[in-house]
Amino acid sequence: MSAEYIMQEMKDFHREGEKLLYPRMIIRDCCGTDELAALAAVHTTLNPAEVKAALELAARAVAWAMAEGRSVKIDGLGLFTPSLSLKKGKEREAADGSGRRRNAGSIEVGGVNFRPAKGLLRETNLRCRLTRAPGRIDCRVSEFTPDERLALAQRYLEENAFLTVPVYAALTGLSRTTAGRELRRWRETPGAGIGIEGRGSHRVYVRAPRE
Repeated sequence: MSAEYIMQEMKDFHREGEKLLYPRMIIRDCCGTDELAALAAVHTTLNPAEVKAALELAARAVAWAMAEGRSVKIDGLGLFTPSLSLKKGKEREAADGSGRRRNAGSIEVGGVNFRPAKGLLRETNLRCRLTRAPGRIDCRVSEFTPDERLALAQRYLEENAFLTVPVYAALTGLSRTTAGRELRRWRETPGAGIGIEGRGSHRVYVRAPRE
């Protein structure tokens, strides 16, 4: 089966007002552990259950190594590097040294950065057969300035308990991807008054004390 792609409009940041078209693959579904183990087992003498057990053990081993402050390189797959974030409800430490300092109890591993191996990209490209899907996705440009969008978020949180990425996208006219990126930036901006609660798909943005 071939993979489909569309051409999506993006703003050209080097030439104001102009747009460029970039290819984007359409992700039709997700290959889970069971299916992945079955695919891998076809090329080995192992059965899918054994491959699945090996994958789960490898995942735990990666976690153990990263917990020691190490990155993990798996040949043919890529490099995994842990990143830190503040725990839920903990305010950022001020750069000028004022306010409370954050100790280890306020910090956790909040994400993992992944850099694919060249071999992984090469193997994917060798097997990938692309076909173009009809149509294209237009670039969504907000009619509001960044400061106006921040004010919209602040005003919304004055009247509501929390703000989600889809709601912020609807308020501002941004795409969901850009809206999520901007909310994360507001959260990291001192004095913006935007905090965060929850994890993963349950993550929401809340009011935070303005510095």
